[in-house]
Amino acid sequence: MDAIFESDELVGYRFYIDQVADYVAGKTAHAMELGQELERAALAVDIAYAGKTVAVVSSGDAGIYGMAGPVFRVLTDRSWDGSNPELITVPGVSALQSAAALLGSPIMQDFCAISLSDLLTPWEQITRRLEAAAVGDFVTILYNPRSRRRTMQLDEARDIFLQHRPASTPVGIVRHAYRPEQAVSLVSLEGLDGAALSVDMFTTVVVGNSNTYIHQGRMVTPRGYEAKQ
Repeated sequence: MDAIFESDELVGYRFYIDQVADYVAGKTAHAMELGQELERAALAVDIAYAGKTVAVVSSGDAGIYGMAGPVFRVLTDRSWDGSNPELITVPGVSALQSAAALLGSPIMQDFCAISLSDLLTPWEQITRRLEAAAVGDFVTILYNPRSRRRTMQLDEARDIFLQHRPASTPVGIVRHAYRPEQAVSLVSLEGLDGAALSVDMFTTVVVGNSNTYIHQGRMVTPRGYEAKQ
C-alpha cells in the first residue's frame, strides 16, 4: 500500500488496476490488457527514466509468475546500471499461499508450482515437469490451469498424476482467493474435471502427495513430526 501511495503513476493489468481503484484517486493509472506484459514493463520503465515514481501493480507476489520478470527483462535490454532508476520489488502473497490457507495445511511438505500455460513454455516441457513432480511425490500447485482456449492441459496433468498416485488423492480447488467471488472445493484426483468444476485462470489447483488427507473438510499434509516421535 505504501508503494502505491508513494507513486506518481501506476501501470498494470486492467483487472488489477480496478482492484486498487479506491486507493489511487488523483493518480495517473495505465490499465492494459493480458498479453501486454512487456508493454506494461516498458511503459513503467519509461516513466521511471522520466524521473517519476511508478508502481507496477501485479497480483499475488510480483516475483512469482508476476511482473517483476518483465520489468527486469526490459531493464536488462536497456543496460540498466542497477541504481538509476532505483528498483524495489515488494513481496506479496502468492496464490499458492492464499489457496493453502483456505484449504487447510496442504503444503507442509516439499512442494512445487507449475504453470499449465503453454503460451510461453512448450507443452512438452511442461509435461516433463509434471511427470517429475508426480514421480517425486511433491505436493503440486497448478497455476493457470485452464482458459477458454486452453481446455485440455488440466485433464492431461490429471492423467499424468494418476499414473503415480491413487485416484483418491485429495485435490484442492480455490477460485478468486480472498475476493468477493471466492470459491473453495475439494475433490479426488480422479474427479478433477476442469470443465465440470468451472476451473479458469483465476483458479489455483493444489494436488496432494501420498500423505495428504482430508479431515473435517480441510486438506492436510502432515509435516512428519508423527514419524519422528
